[in-house]
Amino acid sequence: MRKAGKALRQVLKTYGISQNKLAVTMGIGRSTVHYWFNEIQDPSADTVLEIRKALRKINPAAAQEFIRLYLDESEDFEA
Repeated sequence: MRKAGKALRQVLKTYGISQNKLAVTMGIGRSTVHYWFNEIQDPSADTVLEIRKALRKINPAAAQEFIRLYLDESEDFEA
């Protein structure tokens, strides 16, 4: 399904947040964010919440948009 990766990619691009910035904020390796961003691997449900928490620290609007896109059932958003 890879919805988290699509949502994450769009939010990072829209809000100008680097994969590295998200990784540092989450306290994880950038390669992990790279896997999500490129839809190689999906984050777990718990990790989706951690992504939201980190995005909220960086830009609250980005966190809100990430969850909105992630929960969107239409999957019509641009990747």
